[in-house]
Amino acid sequence: MGSQDAALDEGVRAALVIRQQWPGTAVLLLSQYVEERYAADLLSAHTAGIGYLLKQRVADVEEFADTLRQVAEGGTVLDPQVVSQLLVRRHSDPLDRLTPREREVLELMAGGRSNAGIAARLVVSESAVAKHINSILAKLDLPKAAADHRRVLAVLRFLGVT
Repeated sequence: MGSQDAALDEGVRAALVIRQQWPGTAVLLLSQYVEERYAADLLSAHTAGIGYLLKQRVADVEEFADTLRQVAEGGTVLDPQVVSQLLVRRHSDPLDRLTPREREVLELMAGGRSNAGIAARLVVSESAVAKHINSILAKLDLPKAAADHRRVLAVLRFLGVT
């Protein structure tokens, strides 16, 4: 998992724990990009006092301060791109959410290639391949579970087996 993904994951987990232990605490999540599963996790319980914004929205200080006030007062504020992604998610095949490069990586995974083999084929670093795979797993809504091998599940979904 990339450091940005890990940081976002840790931030969301912290927000969920805070909301569970202190339900009245307002939480505003800032992210560099939209992650539907994190938005869904945050919104799955109580939506009062919740916000999810892309970091680019912080540039407008007045708008950001207004957002903070709204969330602190119990409101729910979602970045328009978050809303758009959540709506798209409900109406599309998860495979349609993949970028062309992610689809290419998934095809190579389905062909049995390792991360090193994919990296060599696409002339990218193994780190780049790992980031693509993490994104693929997230977009295909494959939760982390000790009993499941998410890479295999992603390939099975790609092949239409599941």
